[in-house]
Amino acid sequence: MSICGVRKRAGWAALLLLTSSPFAIALADDAATKPPAAAALLDLPTAKPASAGAEDVAPTGALKQTLPAPRSRTISKLDLSPPPGFLPDLPPELHPPSFSPPPNANVAAPAARADASPLAKTDASPRASETPKGGAARSAPPSPSGATAPNEPTQAEISPGPPADAAETVVANALANEIQAVVNLFVAADPAHRPIGAGDWSAARKAIAAYYAERNYAPLWTDADHLSAGAKSALARLAKAREDGLNLSNLPRPSPEWSDHALHAQAEADVEISAAVVAYAMQATGARINPRALSKNISAKPEVADPAFVLKSVAAADDPDATLAAFNPPQAGYRALRAALGAMRDQGPTPVARFSPGPVLKLGMSDPRVPLIRARFGLSSLKDGSSSRVYDVRVASAVAAFQRVHGLPVNGALTQATANALDGANARERRELLILANMEMWRWEPREMGETRVEVNVPDFSLKLMSGDSVIRRARVIVGKPDTPTPIFSNSIKYMLFNPVWRVPDSIIKKEMAPKYAADPAYFARHGYKVSYVGHKLVVEQPPGEENALGRMLFLFPNEHAVYLHDTPLRSLFSASYRALSHGCVRVENPTRLAEILMGGAGRGWTDAKVRSLLGDKERTFSLPAPVPIHLQYFTEFVDENGALHEREDLYGLTRKVALALAELR
Repeated sequence: MSICGVRKRAGWAALLLLTSSPFAIALADDAATKPPAAAALLDLPTAKPASAGAEDVAPTGALKQTLPAPRSRTISKLDLSPPPGFLPDLPPELHPPSFSPPPNANVAAPAARADASPLAKTDASPRASETPKGGAARSAPPSPSGATAPNEPTQAEISPGPPADAAETVVANALANEIQAVVNLFVAADPAHRPIGAGDWSAARKAIAAYYAERNYAPLWTDADHLSAGAKSALARLAKAREDGLNLSNLPRPSPEWSDHALHAQAEADVEISAAVVAYAMQATGARINPRALSKNISAKPEVADPAFVLKSVAAADDPDATLAAFNPPQAGYRALRAALGAMRDQGPTPVARFSPGPVLKLGMSDPRVPLIRARFGLSSLKDGSSSRVYDVRVASAVAAFQRVHGLPVNGALTQATANALDGANARERRELLILANMEMWRWEPREMGETRVEVNVPDFSLKLMSGDSVIRRARVIVGKPDTPTPIFSNSIKYMLFNPVWRVPDSIIKKEMAPKYAADPAYFARHGYKVSYVGHKLVVEQPPGEENALGRMLFLFPNEHAVYLHDTPLRSLFSASYRALSHGCVRVENPTRLAEILMGGAGRGWTDAKVRSLLGDKERTFSLPAPVPIHLQYFTEFVDENGALHEREDLYGLTRKVALALAELR
């Protein structure tokens, strides 16, 4: 069925228009078979964190400020409100997403505007020297429902040059009329599927219609009775959408070899390609899932591409394939996961261990099931001649890691529950779903993350200070517990605070301190807290010192969640493998060295000795030489610098939520 669709109430006239001539529709080569039920693959037991063995007093509410989180660039929401009539009004001129145009996008520069971003909507009409495909002039048809385009050009600006001859004029006008009719039906259709998921496909269709109207309904992709070279290049990328975890299987489009003399078929083919190109770019930039709908602790926001910009940049590009592909995340972490996904799909069938009943296997035991475990984890045969049936340290370590990721008791022994989990025939399909979910979460990251930046991967309990794609410094971190999670967002570190006073958040006072105070009236005094009242409200503060819950320094990036990086007096906890122990803030190991680097290093006089000289009993605040972007991320699947794919425990269940949301869109 055509992408335009025909509803029964459209009337016999519209039906006759759609059936007046044949047209070719070829579904995408990448139309994937529906995967196994994602819920069955992802419904795993939830791990309960082990007790840290020490009271956790990290804050989430101190120094709360409600400043907006700065980004490398800002984003403007695409506002394409519903039409007052049957056909759409064109959208008002707004600022679109702020990421840089894809490479090789040979797009004419818009008229100068002081407030325009690199992806701002531009006058989409043909340039003065540009003649729309078809080569003939045509009087402007009426825009849908009285719509007015942003920066609406004059008739002189949008009219192509004089026709080569009268016959070309007649053909061009006839084709434009067909395209207008197809576009009108395309906008009015009520599609059963959602090609951009949580994104507003109705608004996107209106934007496509507006772009065609601004072009005077000249074709974008067809050249007489066949497709242009640019169309074939774009179709080549659309056919590879699955490689980036995108799904265009419900969007019809012509094959590269398509050819048809019928003008209506040409119009349909043109609009179908436009719809698929826009859907690809919007999926690639994160339109399918609203992160905030998954959790209130996610403030990350995708920079979804503007449909008009997509069509203009891809259609005008020297290499539409590369230009369209560039709407996917540009970060090295995304590209590495994409490569890992491709390698996994290219592999032959993975050996599936099916274990026979037997005793619990522990370190040092010999058993015929051990070779199956080695195959399951890809462990090579022993080189020292020892029996491959021995349950050695390498096998036990691999089993322990598997247990932690899957929420099983972590003891390194092959228990019956562990054997059942390893027996899963859908283990490979499940891993693919998790990789796809993590690729989707990369679409939430700012496209420009900052040359020098701090990245904290919550499930990995790690911090990296980055310069480009190179790691300057690593540190272990302690993150929020599952019931007090560390939020996921981007911001910029602006200040350093030495010798902080901990102003205990109300939530911690009520839930943790008040019961202890009720049982022991000397509790606050014995722990060095200062207690006061503001009206009837209890205020608790902990003065600077070695016992202060914030340690000796804070890295401040004012945000709506009131979290930050900080030191801790409980430094022994960094040696634990499970470090989801805080109330939401991120405790960082050896913060002194991080402070030196962020404050400018020895070149600006910031040495270890300088930092230590500031430690004392009075708060001191310093501004960084320049704000440093910080990204609190959530990646349970990632590839390290050596090319190894890693899996981490889904601490907050976010990966599973994303995987299920994507599966529902298939």
